[in-house]
Amino acid sequence: MRSSGLARRGHGAAAWVPLVAAAWVALAGCAGTGMQPGARKDMVTESDEPEARKRARIRMELALGYFEQGQTSVALDEIKQVIASDPNFPQAYNLRGLIYMRLNDMGQAEDSFRRALSVDPRSGDTLHNYGWLQCQQRRYDESVRSFEQALANPTYGARAKTLMAQGLCQARAGRAVDAERSLARSYELDAANPVTGYNLARLLYQRGELKRSQFYIRRLNNSELSNSESLWLGIRVERRLGDRVAMTQLAEQLRRRHPQSRELTAYNRGAFDE
Repeated sequence: MRSSGLARRGHGAAAWVPLVAAAWVALAGCAGTGMQPGARKDMVTESDEPEARKRARIRMELALGYFEQGQTSVALDEIKQVIASDPNFPQAYNLRGLIYMRLNDMGQAEDSFRRALSVDPRSGDTLHNYGWLQCQQRRYDESVRSFEQALANPTYGARAKTLMAQGLCQARAGRAVDAERSLARSYELDAANPVTGYNLARLLYQRGELKRSQFYIRRLNNSELSNSESLWLGIRVERRLGDRVAMTQLAEQLRRRHPQSRELTAYNRGAFDE
């Protein structure tokens, strides 16, 4: 499958990449308290937030904007200044970790996520990103533990995204049953996510559960989020099920919408089982 760097937040109509969970990076929760582990204090609100944190937060938003625009070096420079002014700002270390992941400096990325977790050990956003880094390094057991820790936080809101990432990592580790379970749970929470729907359908296809695979891939291909890969999977599912009409309709879509795709090349060669 194709791969890409970290993407913008949100799905996008035609830009999703089926095997890249990092496209759903966790940058939420920028209003963190910065409490030390074990501390029990009231939540810090805008009225009692220190001036240094307010200034750091403004600069943090600037760094995030540069990061989302692909200006990685500028974002890194900004986040260094955030940390210099407020060294106990966990979200700044979280973003620094994502920046270093994009720069393929995994050592610095890991150090950044560890620093963030030393300040806020229950941050679901940081645990998600750290889990994805561990998955990229094939540290699958560690990655699942990080994802599970994120999911164990009852206040963590991005559960569908983390379940999706966990499922993708389990699939990479060859744990198909666990991967299906995680992706199915993610799908229950966010059925519109094309990455989840595609990978769940793909797993089921590989396991020979064709009717179930057909359910998920048809739903995706009937939406505006379909792409050449989802259409190609749909073609193979319908072919195995013997539905020549549905297969032909999908092939026509593939030919019309993605004439230069490698999936159309595979279809024309009859390479259904490669």
